[in-house]
Amino acid sequence: MKRPFTHSSAKRERGFSLIATLVLLVIASLLGVAASQLVLMSERSSRYDRDRLIAFQAAEAALLDAELDIRGPGSTRSSLFSPTSIAGFEEGCSTGSTTVGMCLPASAGESPIWSTVSFTDTNRTVAFGDYTGRQYAAGTSGVQPARTPRYLIELIPDPTPGGNEGAPRNLYRVTAVGFGPREEIQVMLQMFFRKE
Repeated sequence: MKRPFTHSSAKRERGFSLIATLVLLVIASLLGVAASQLVLMSERSSRYDRDRLIAFQAAEAALLDAELDIRGPGSTRSSLFSPTSIAGFEEGCSTGSTTVGMCLPASAGESPIWSTVSFTDTNRTVAFGDYTGRQYAAGTSGVQPARTPRYLIELIPDPTPGGNEGAPRNLYRVTAVGFGPREEIQVMLQMFFRKE
């Protein structure tokens, strides 16, 4: 036998509907908050990737500028980079007006020079274009590096046999740092260069 519909069972059904609606509303709110957090994290990640790419491109540009500095033409000091001479290179990096950033290698057992020098130090590292006259847009409005990329050049004995009738020859280890739109985003790149 079926029970007749009463007023109290209608109240229970409305109460259940209210609870079910509130539960669904809470679930929808939690999903909305989670989705917005995911979008924010994705945006931050994309911005960081963009900033790191800008710093990477700046460091690559500094390596090319250093190559022009060593090889010439257009460098005001390319004659200082002789494959068999150490003139102009100093321990811990030169700070002379025409020899800034020219470093003798660290002594055996010590950390390499590139790992001990601060690339924000304008007395021991070379800014892009200092000796080549080239320009690099940085520090202006828009999405550009916060600072001009910088580099230093270490003299390294060339381990390959041969050379100029047995005379020791040199390689140059160039270490460059590029900055992102925020100065704390930095990329360091290195290359070895042999001047013939």
